[in-house]
Amino acid sequence: MAIALVRIDDRLVHGQVVEGWVPYLRADLVAVVSDAAAADPVQLALMKMALPAEVGLLALGVSGAARALTGASSRRVLALTPGPAEALALLEQGLSVERVNVGGLHYTAGKVQLGRALFLDEADKSALRAIVARGVRLEGRALPTDPEEDLRAALGAR
Repeated sequence: MAIALVRIDDRLVHGQVVEGWVPYLRADLVAVVSDAAAADPVQLALMKMALPAEVGLLALGVSGAARALTGASSRRVLALTPGPAEALALLEQGLSVERVNVGGLHYTAGKVQLGRALFLDEADKSALRAIVARGVRLEGRALPTDPEEDLRAALGAR
């Protein structure tokens, strides 16, 4: 599988992904890497219904997800994770990507705002810094048509 993009977005499959990222990337498979989503048949059914018929959905638990994503195939994959920890886990498992997109992490108690739709706690910041430390470009943007925001400076990462 060719990983077209790893995107962190706590909403997983939604309008920005379906209408913006999937066509932009020419993705024919959306891989959701989330223990909670992979175990929730109702959420998976709703995500599948939201995707165009020609786009497949693969739900993976975090453990072993990188191995499943690096199998030989001609698919163009948009990998979605609900948070930075899952994206970091993919990299720690050996997934190789040039960039990780941070699209939306919404407010919950204990999180502080870093960008328009980007709220982080210390664990999120730590995981994002660890992604940067691996030499992966960390971009912030909701849609492919938005200007790319380099998140390193906002995180105090180099």
